[in-house]
Amino acid sequence: MRSILAGALLVASAAASPLFAQSVGLPVGTVAPAAAVQTLDGKLVDLKQYIGKTPVVIEFWATWCPSCKELEPTFIALGRKYGSKVKLLGVAVSVNQSPARVKAYAKKHALPLEVLWDHDGNATDVYAAPATSYVVIIDKAGKVAYTGLGGKQNLDAVVAKLVR
Repeated sequence: MRSILAGALLVASAAASPLFAQSVGLPVGTVAPAAAVQTLDGKLVDLKQYIGKTPVVIEFWATWCPSCKELEPTFIALGRKYGSKVKLLGVAVSVNQSPARVKAYAKKHALPLEVLWDHDGNATDVYAAPATSYVVIIDKAGKVAYTGLGGKQNLDAVVAKLVR
């Protein structure tokens, strides 16, 4: 959780430099860790339960994050193009938001993500999220295939390689 607060300034510089965006968070090739989060109605789930069936795209996001807002069309396009061939998850950080606010925002903006709530920052810490708009793509084998930060990320290029 501390990394989200400390990394808020990284978003602007990461958006300007794609190479920087690739040098943050979990190392590519590592096994995606388990992380306890909650559904928006308070049920406990583990991110590990989504891994191993299809590629998984996880965004650590917030309703107040401008880079996250900039990524919304990318996620909508991924949802339309790949459907059930990829799992799209939004892990809402708990900084300055509530599950009710997150739920209302996701509904209003028709986000194609299954939105989860990181109440205590467990997933944020385990996934080494440096800021909101941090994206981790996990392959079918459960390994990190991509990490990136900022509002301009070419997620389709990575997902296209993983769904073949």
